[in-house]
Amino acid sequence: MQASAALAAFPSVPSSAEGDARADAWQLLDDPAEWAAFGRPVGGDSGRWESQVAVEGMHCAGCAFTVEAALSRVPGVTEVQVNAASRRARVVWSAAATRPSRWFEASARAGYPLLPAGSRTARETRSRELRMALWRWLVAGFCMMQVMMYAYPAYVARPGDMTADAAQLLRWASWVLTLPVVLFSCGPFFRSAWRDLRIGRIGMDLPVTFGVVITFVVSTAATFDPTGPLGHEVYFDSLTMFVFFLLTGRWLEARLRDRTAGALEALMHRLPDSVERLGPEGEWVRVAVRRLAAGDVVRVRPGEAFPADGTVIDGDTTADEALLTGESRPVPRPCGDRVLAGSHNLSAVVQVRITSVGEDTRFAQIVRLMENAALDKPRLAWLADRVARPFLLAVLACAVGAGALWWSVDPGKALMVAVAVLIVTCPCALSLATPAAMLASAGALARGGVLTSNLQAMEALASVDTVVFDKTGTLTGGTPRLERVYCRQGLRPGDALEIGAALAALSLHPAARAIVNAWRAQFRAPPGWRVSDLRETAGQGVAAFLRRGENDEGGRLVRLGSASFCAVPPLEVDAAQIHLSDAEGWIASFVLAEELRPDAAQTVAALEAQGLSVRLLSGDRENAARAIGAQAGIAAVQGDCAPEDKLEVLWKLQAAGREVAMVGDGLNDGPSLARANASFAFGQAVPLSRARADFVVLGDALQAIPAAIAQARRTLRVVRQNLFWAAAYNALCVPLAVVGWLPPWLAGLGMAGSSLLVVLNAARLAAPAKKAAVV
Repeated sequence: MQASAALAAFPSVPSSAEGDARADAWQLLDDPAEWAAFGRPVGGDSGRWESQVAVEGMHCAGCAFTVEAALSRVPGVTEVQVNAASRRARVVWSAAATRPSRWFEASARAGYPLLPAGSRTARETRSRELRMALWRWLVAGFCMMQVMMYAYPAYVARPGDMTADAAQLLRWASWVLTLPVVLFSCGPFFRSAWRDLRIGRIGMDLPVTFGVVITFVVSTAATFDPTGPLGHEVYFDSLTMFVFFLLTGRWLEARLRDRTAGALEALMHRLPDSVERLGPEGEWVRVAVRRLAAGDVVRVRPGEAFPADGTVIDGDTTADEALLTGESRPVPRPCGDRVLAGSHNLSAVVQVRITSVGEDTRFAQIVRLMENAALDKPRLAWLADRVARPFLLAVLACAVGAGALWWSVDPGKALMVAVAVLIVTCPCALSLATPAAMLASAGALARGGVLTSNLQAMEALASVDTVVFDKTGTLTGGTPRLERVYCRQGLRPGDALEIGAALAALSLHPAARAIVNAWRAQFRAPPGWRVSDLRETAGQGVAAFLRRGENDEGGRLVRLGSASFCAVPPLEVDAAQIHLSDAEGWIASFVLAEELRPDAAQTVAALEAQGLSVRLLSGDRENAARAIGAQAGIAAVQGDCAPEDKLEVLWKLQAAGREVAMVGDGLNDGPSLARANASFAFGQAVPLSRARADFVVLGDALQAIPAAIAQARRTLRVVRQNLFWAAAYNALCVPLAVVGWLPPWLAGLGMAGSSLLVVLNAARLAAPAKKAAVV
């Protein structure tokens, strides 16, 4: 996740040699050692890589189409996703068929240079673009005010008040002041339109460019030849006002977009560039974070971020883990505790032994989820983008038709009517309506400890009417407590616990972790059994061959899991239990004590207050499941559910017309999470890389579930408002432009205002949703 030397080689300041500098930087990225800095391998040993890049100069759906088309044509590039709202792209490519320099060059030829998403240059480029946009806006605003001052006498003067020479002088002054607006402030529109024309595409800046050029040409002709065929009217005031309003909207939109996408940026850049590592001679040497390996010892000072997952071996401190676990308060991290990459050391200097680096850290898994979310396109966004393409053709046709209708009346007026139609109907607001709202909402959820891995699920979550909970690790705490051990005659409980711990050590199920924790609490040494050929059946248990020593060649097959899996009768107790059996039959049963999460009952009440039906499906015994359900306030409870049974229940609910959200621990609930309309993986113990859920809850608060549903409903309302406004705006303004009642400056104000209104409306979602019964 850190910027390497190759990434830093990208030019951050425009110059005449920028093209050569970029080419050199692309060649550096062809070094396989640099690929991990902005991507990761996918598909095992297949040689396929998934890279995340930032796209320069992109601001609308048309730009995204162009980048996707350019990259897709490169041999070896198998998949491309580009999101205009986040200005990011995901590229899946084959190392055997291509290199990064080839598809970087292909995008640059299309007019949209790429930057590795993790590089500091990407941030510097974005800041430079914002500064330049501000300068263009200031120039347009200053010139607009001067041009309006010179145009004012022509509007108020009565016949005879102003001589022809004075009127002509004011026109010349307006023309001179309009030149900087056209030549400097309009630069981005002209470049974007030229890129689109060069590759035979129609982008959203093309109507704007036509409008500016036509208005300037007509006004210039009237200035130099007032008796010419285009008439004597000049529109320099309309032109400068239009450009000023459009640049105002673009600049504010860019600022708001950066702010709503800030959760991803804040997360991606939490790791330090370097850290102090303990050398072989006992000295501290500062090294790049990407050079760390498991087992290294590093020293982290107060205010610095932990560079990787590890264990504190010297010192006591507190850590800020808000963006990683959802815990807003500082967390004590004494000696022996685990710390997470990306969390901040707050209190004291500590030494940390690294346990996980790079893609194996929780930080990397979270960033990967958020990167995918930032690139995802919901169904409504795809629909709006598909409509935007033919709509641009219709805009051009409508402008030509309107100009043709007015040509016989007044050629100059006809061109201004065509300009107004071109400007007012540009579908920027339509393309921004959905992605701006979705990204703002995903950022708000991330700040509340809920990561969105699939933006499409935001729409589905807003429509759910049923929430199905798993029990163990979801409604109850992450790891239960071993309460009692029953074992066959002649076997001591400690021996049974040793056998169970040997099998459970290789499983991530909460019940297995409870047995391992109980063994470790009593005995420091690992279990003495050797385990081989272990197989885990999701939701049922594990089976393996156990051998006591090297001389025990065959070993014996032992099962650990549910009563049905172990082929033994359950104990007559209303508590969670896990059993142990071998070829001779029952060995032992472990009774587990599960504690309901403190906010479980409150969460169920909040969901019901939102009009949702709540159900509980558990693989545990019916009596134990009903006991937990009663404590949480859930009436619809079903126990003894294998993963297939849970799938069957979800299928029946969906067949009956229900929209279902599934909340599970992400382990044995994988099929159910994939089947549900929307799904949550709950619990910090879940390996995020294995989660199949649409949303991942990082903390321990079940209240995140109703809050996320409330946020999704707010999001869908805002998306519908944005789409309605974009459609209503065009339906109202196009007829006004066609009949000549909408001057170009007012059309520009309407176009800029509509895009700005859409982004401002979406920005409301960046504020966290109210916790409980927000509907």
